[in-house]
Amino acid sequence: MEATHFTTTTFSSSVSPYQYHHGFTRRPFKCIRNHISYGYAPHFLRQTLSAPLITLGARHSSLRSDHFTSEDVLLINSDKDDQLQPKPTVQLPPDPNQKQKPEDVKRELLLLSLPALAGQAIDPLAQLMETAYIGRLGTMELASAGVSVSIFNIISKLFNIPLLSVATSFVAEDIAKNSSQDSASDEVSLENSGNGKPWKRVSQRKQLSSVSTALLLALGLGIFEALALSLGSGVFLHIIGVSTQNPTHVSARQFLSLRAIGAPAVVLSLALQGIFRGFKDTKTPVICLGIGNFSAVFLFPLLMYYFRLGVTGAAISTVLSQYIGTVLMIWYLNKRAELLPPKMGDLQFGCYIKSGGFLIGRTLAVLSTITLGTSMAARYGPVAMAAHQICMQVWLAVSLLTDALATSGQALIASSVSRHEYKVVKEITSFVLRIGMVMGICLTAILGASFGSLATIFTHDSEVLQVVRTLGLFVSASQPFNSLAYIFDGLHYGVSDFQYAALSMMFVGAVSSVFLVFAPSLFGLQGVWLGLTLFMALRAATGCVRLLSKNGPWWFLYRNLQIAEVSVYFYDS
Repeated sequence: MEATHFTTTTFSSSVSPYQYHHGFTRRPFKCIRNHISYGYAPHFLRQTLSAPLITLGARHSSLRSDHFTSEDVLLINSDKDDQLQPKPTVQLPPDPNQKQKPEDVKRELLLLSLPALAGQAIDPLAQLMETAYIGRLGTMELASAGVSVSIFNIISKLFNIPLLSVATSFVAEDIAKNSSQDSASDEVSLENSGNGKPWKRVSQRKQLSSVSTALLLALGLGIFEALALSLGSGVFLHIIGVSTQNPTHVSARQFLSLRAIGAPAVVLSLALQGIFRGFKDTKTPVICLGIGNFSAVFLFPLLMYYFRLGVTGAAISTVLSQYIGTVLMIWYLNKRAELLPPKMGDLQFGCYIKSGGFLIGRTLAVLSTITLGTSMAARYGPVAMAAHQICMQVWLAVSLLTDALATSGQALIASSVSRHEYKVVKEITSFVLRIGMVMGICLTAILGASFGSLATIFTHDSEVLQVVRTLGLFVSASQPFNSLAYIFDGLHYGVSDFQYAALSMMFVGAVSSVFLVFAPSLFGLQGVWLGLTLFMALRAATGCVRLLSKNGPWWFLYRNLQIAEVSVYFYDS
């Protein structure tokens, strides 16, 4: 046939009446993706198709009777029989790049959030278990371990959390881009087993530069943290006020040096969690970390009491459990992706360092503001400090609920943006914001009704409980702001808007810090919590401002993204 070309389109079952052209039955198809295809095919191929079909397309004026061959005539004559006898169809595996329905995306978001919540709760529970075992040894041991763990956690949050957030977005984007470019080789391979058996999937290990970059950066950062914490343990203790004359100095320095050995495992663990989130897999990290921390249940009593290592045994047990969980995650990841690239030039160190640098500044602003609030509360004595600590722990613990939802939304948004599925991103954004607001309001009601009795879990001191009740209003009333702030963080990370997230947080931290310096002199301890509430409210406000901007990365929220369905009918002249 003349002027024949191949076109790949997606067809709809909505067609016009039959038109006949030299024995061919021709139907004009409704064509999506802003182009038109003319379909000439036997009737059994003109069924409602859910997968793309390669069809012959030609201009209607190019088909003349002198161009038909004997094979064409046979095809025309057999077309009538095809109308009466349906032909069997070949069932192919679903296209990995096929766009998801909004309902499927919402379901996937919830399924990702539940394991993510469990994963975020594992580390606090492990630290709680370590504290419980050490507390049985005595007050001096508990104090020295507490100081060391605080230093370790500050360093970890400052450098490791940014790597986790960046890895989640970059890996999700990398997977989406590779799948779009070559789904046959990057996502799955299809094999025909013959004898009329269905097609089957053959999994292949992905070669993703974002994965290799994250792992190498994590390893280097972990080694650096280990050396810094081990060699500079005395300096860090002096910075937070534990001098050499302090009776806890020697044991705290020894405990911190031992915990420093586990720094590479901790950094790699967080990077691996970010990588698995990029794969939209939040179950595997929970299983691996759960096994690692479950091993500590046996290691703590074994090393601390049976071998009589005391606090040293607690540190060794924690380090071993961290390496067990990390090695398991590496083993599972090795089944799904190449851990090292074939060429060092494929690594994305520049992108990671740039985005990670922004988030380090953001994390530093958060830690500085929270630390300033704690130091201002400490000026009012041990009773006020104890009440502040109880409120802070509850305040941070309930944030895990929305933070898990935010991290799951981040992975889905990063993947969808890379595929240019902006309609799906709009659905995810609207869905997580609605859930976040509802969750914040529910937490406000729950904490407002039960916070007084909830505080008795931590202490029975009447003076402390009385102060806690005066602060309960701020803890409960700030929950909607907290929920929205964490949700906005996940949304901005999903579109890789790390620069705005960092700069806006620095601005919010500076304003809140100024308020925290002057407010306590006017309102006392309640002024501290008024400043913390302002901090979260400004975080939510700056996140909302970015979302409302029509010129930023959320431009697609304010444009009509519905692809027009064009149906054009061509009749013979």
